[in-house]
Amino acid sequence: MASSRHISEIATQQIAFDPADARAALSQLPATSAVFALYGAEAHFEPYIGRTPNLRGRLERLLQPSAKHPRRLQLAGLVRRIEWRLTGSDFESLLVQFELLEKIYGAKCLERMHLRQPAFVRFLGGNAYPRLAVTYRPSQREARWAYGPFPSRTAAERFVDETLKLFLLRRCTEEVVPDPAKPGCVYSEMKMCLAPCCQGCSAERYAEEAAAVEQFLATRGQSRLNALRAERDQASANLEFEAAAALHAQVERVESVWALAPELVRPLSQLRAVILQASANHDEVAVFLYENGLLRGPVGFSTLGMRIQNEHSGSTSLFAQPVAIEAIPEAAETSESLSNIGEKHPAGAEAHGDSAPLTARLKSCPDTKQLVETPSTGFREGTGFSPYINNNALSTGASTHEEDSSKNTSEAASMASAKPPRGLLETRMETALAALAAPTRSPSATLRQGHLALVKRWYYRPGARRCGEIFFSDAEGRWPVKAMLRGVGRVFASGFKPPVS
Repeated sequence: MASSRHISEIATQQIAFDPADARAALSQLPATSAVFALYGAEAHFEPYIGRTPNLRGRLERLLQPSAKHPRRLQLAGLVRRIEWRLTGSDFESLLVQFELLEKIYGAKCLERMHLRQPAFVRFLGGNAYPRLAVTYRPSQREARWAYGPFPSRTAAERFVDETLKLFLLRRCTEEVVPDPAKPGCVYSEMKMCLAPCCQGCSAERYAEEAAAVEQFLATRGQSRLNALRAERDQASANLEFEAAAALHAQVERVESVWALAPELVRPLSQLRAVILQASANHDEVAVFLYENGLLRGPVGFSTLGMRIQNEHSGSTSLFAQPVAIEAIPEAAETSESLSNIGEKHPAGAEAHGDSAPLTARLKSCPDTKQLVETPSTGFREGTGFSPYINNNALSTGASTHEEDSSKNTSEAASMASAKPPRGLLETRMETALAALAAPTRSPSATLRQGHLALVKRWYYRPGARRCGEIFFSDAEGRWPVKAMLRGVGRVFASGFKPPVS
């Protein structure tokens, strides 16, 4: 089973701080990314909470006076305790900082972190004559009609303007009361609106146009594109090339409209995403889930046994792990099979001078000796997986032994390491997603706004600054598990540093 770590269960470390001996306390801090809190002597003192890519360096500047920088903020005289939590990415640091601030300051944490509600395009379907509007506060009751989040209000308004050029929906904001004596607006004069205000159309005709707009938004333009492409192909088959060219221009126009809406723009009620980030643990990738207005995680997805491409070398055949290994479920009969192998192959035991011949051969292999720990508990405590060693690596490590010993090694390896079942990594990912999707309390309005703003802030960063990957579920709610596993490999490889020889 994949190791699971929810954000509230990540180990928080703390030490006492003595201003008279600041160097001794600061020397205990790691020089890695973390979120920290500085507490005063009294319980009612508000803590100083921050995030940093270098915990030791940041607190040395805050808690050690410097004659060279007399105007620098100094908190040494006020601090009596330091708490910190290690993080693997800036995204995780922001989430941890937000939840710490929310517990202390409540709704004021949104102002402290400058988290504003994103812009949404709302389809006002509850109105007698529906229209489109841009809003910052979509109603949870009508979340299926709110589409977003957009990077800014300007981007949302531009999307609305370009969408309305494809349909005849009204643009006015006042309440419509049909009156034939009322003069029409400029859009009705230009034939860009059905003009329900002056009874330019029937209520049924306007409802039909509103339904087309709603379907257009719900399908990300596919409802309109499919109809236009079918008409274009039919016109081309009938050798009506001018009509086909005109329909092709409309197809390109619809595609240009949806190019203004990034992939994150979806109905608020259907916004589900998995975000992969680097982890504080060197052999894991952090998995986050955004669902039902709540951002959950991280859960650590172990990369042990995965074939990780080393992108820095330009090769697709290298491994991030020291050897090519695959994860298999650890069972009690594994240790029994090892003992049976020792009984069946005494020659191998004599050659190595050990009562556990397979374990001795694994330890003698230069490529695997740093991975083998104990035959009963697996490679890493808590992972629930043990590695599958490649037979080629075993035969290479035993090439200096006699022919019989090499044969026994190959047989022992094949018996002790059956090929892992297909879909093991997919099962591991599904287990991690199930842990994240466990039922929880209904989030407050502050958590909804903060978590959505954090996702929006990270997603709309420039590509060069946005670390990690995001994946969305399909219309049936299924996750692209295989694509997510490839994303795990890319995220892990982007932060992988080969050992220095």
